[in-house]
Amino acid sequence: MPRLLALALAASLLVPPPAAGITFGEEEELSQEILRYIFRRMPVVDDPYITAYVDEVGRSLLAGLPDPPFRYRFYVIQQDTFNAFATPAGHVFLYSGLIAAMEGEEELAGILGHEIAHVYCRHISQKIDLAKKVGWAQLAGMAAGMLLGVAAGSGAAATATMMGSAAAGATIQLAFSRENEAQADHFGLQFLKEAGYGAEGLLRILRKIRARQAFGKGQVPTYMLTHPAIEDRIGMIANWIEQHPEAGRQRREGDPAAWERFLTRILTETTDPSTELVRQEEILGREPENRIARHRRALLLLKGNRPAEAASELQRLLTRDAFNPWLLRDLGRAYFQAGRLEEAAALFETVRRRLPGDPDTLLFLGRTRLETGRLDEAVALFQELAGAAPEFREGLYFLGQALGREGRLAEAHHTLGVYHYKSRDFKTAAIQFRNGLRHAVESDLRERLLRWLQDAEREIQAEKRMQNG
Repeated sequence: MPRLLALALAASLLVPPPAAGITFGEEEELSQEILRYIFRRMPVVDDPYITAYVDEVGRSLLAGLPDPPFRYRFYVIQQDTFNAFATPAGHVFLYSGLIAAMEGEEELAGILGHEIAHVYCRHISQKIDLAKKVGWAQLAGMAAGMLLGVAAGSGAAATATMMGSAAAGATIQLAFSRENEAQADHFGLQFLKEAGYGAEGLLRILRKIRARQAFGKGQVPTYMLTHPAIEDRIGMIANWIEQHPEAGRQRREGDPAAWERFLTRILTETTDPSTELVRQEEILGREPENRIARHRRALLLLKGNRPAEAASELQRLLTRDAFNPWLLRDLGRAYFQAGRLEEAAALFETVRRRLPGDPDTLLFLGRTRLETGRLDEAVALFQELAGAAPEFREGLYFLGQALGREGRLAEAHHTLGVYHYKSRDFKTAAIQFRNGLRHAVESDLRERLLRWLQDAEREIQAEKRMQNG
């Protein structure tokens, strides 16, 4: 009987509290309005490696949830800010600056677990009835402003003031309370435990957030504005670890090399390249044999359009690890950037056999084929890339270009329309879809074009409402 009681108690820990407020359908509708504000104002990262890694960690935390009513999605915002937030209906955002401060996957899991818990407990959704009187679209704008922090140090009240006094009280009511934070930490710790992650990672990253300096006068980290009572949270989590020493330590076996590749991508693709280059060169000054820093330096040199220097660094690394496919792929990128297309293509063909479906390999091999006029091969490679990383916009752009050069105009306009739609340029997307309809003969393609056109026109109208309201 005690064992059955313990099992029942453990199961109850993953049952959210009864939810008042809006329905699941209304929550989905509200989340779409909020996303329009976020994507319009914030640079959301379009990188298949970054998004896939965050998504994989998020999915591991979701695996223990009983039938979530939403499809959770994970995003990274390119901004040097210590922040993370979740909208209603399961859209979880992390800032690249926060990820760059992390030392391992356990810290990433800790933040994601907390944000998933806010959605799971429907913390914003339960407050919506209190604020419905201001209007659905305006409510979405207020929720987005509260979650984003809008301006450093602004806080929820200041955000509401910018939107007008009528909205001020409602916006403050949307902000998380200490009780919300405690509950999100409670469930977040359970999600971590179920997935095999320890709680030490969450504790470490919260301490980093607390310790961060370099704020302007009167400012605090955005994370502390949207997630209050951080000192209380640190104390509670530390006590929980003391009481649950086994659960506090990480039991999940991650791949350190995969983490380093992910962090390398964050540091080389989302930070200021000149500043990060100086930092990596300082590391190499102290540790000339630091292979990770040397690899990152090579990638930052590529960002700075210095392919010859990047190639030299990569060749140096390959003398000790001649068959490393990641280094070979990046050397291929350096050759491509230098115009050495045949040498680049040979490297990409080798890497493709080692890393099937790798987005960079497919993208740059496709581009070498496009540059050398081998259009059928280019189209096939970009189509394979679209299957491997369907949300990767750059791949769609080059697929559209290759299809156009082959004379497949209806397909080209369709693909470029999807590229612009996913880039939130709905007016250009609508133009592309209309052009596609002028060339399309096949009924299935015409139907797809019409559906995309309707979606684009709906988004254009939604943007007009945002601008007017």
